Amino acid sequence: MQDLSRFQRPRFARAYERMSAESERSGTAGHRRRLLAGLSGRVVEIGAGNGMNFRHYPPEVREVVAVEPEDRLRSAAQRAAGGAMVPVSVVAGHDGALPVEDDGFDAAVVSLVLCSVPDQAAALAEVRRVLRPCGELRFYEHVRSSGPALGVLQDLVTPLWRLAAGGCHPNRDTARAITGSGLVIEDITRFTHRPVASTPALPHILGRARNPDA
Repeated sequence: MQDLSRFQRPRFARAYERMSAESERSGTAGHRRRLLAGLSGRVVEIGAGNGMNFRHYPPEVREVVAVEPEDRLRSAAQRAAGGAMVPVSVVAGHDGALPVEDDGFDAAVVSLVLCSVPDQAAALAEVRRVLRPCGELRFYEHVRSSGPALGVLQDLVTPLWRLAAGGCHPNRDTARAITGSGLVIEDITRFTHRPVASTPALPHILGRARNPDA
């Protein structure tokens, strides 16, 4: 059994549950629907949080295995799984050592999680391990701005932001990390989104990448 003690952030988890409900109403729900549209087969969701994606999975999805390390959020995700239109099993685990088999999934989903994983390269290597050849990664993440002024500001606030926001790094170039992992980005949309009124509008990316057939 994995030791998940370093992932326990109960104070942040309580705040995240409140913020995620507000965020859904501010447009995040629509982004989640776009993220998951067209998926089918067997899906692994990495860092499922409190299960906000679950109700948006299309009926063509045969099974979702949702991995979440934080105890409070995982309990909330287990409750949310009961209202999903597709079968969802919620399991304890973390991005650096997913508790699932090699080549077992048609798709992997990450949403608002690659900002906070300890090691993006390790997490994306796990994505490649568990995806079947030609399987796809769906991603929805906030990222470092390509604008010089905002990008530098994000760099400056990251140390404090990371401490206050459960390890979140607002200055990560996640698209570059996905490409660097060997996944091939096939579609990407960049946009600005303010998830809750108490946070600034941040650059986001949403898209899909393919695991090479090799």
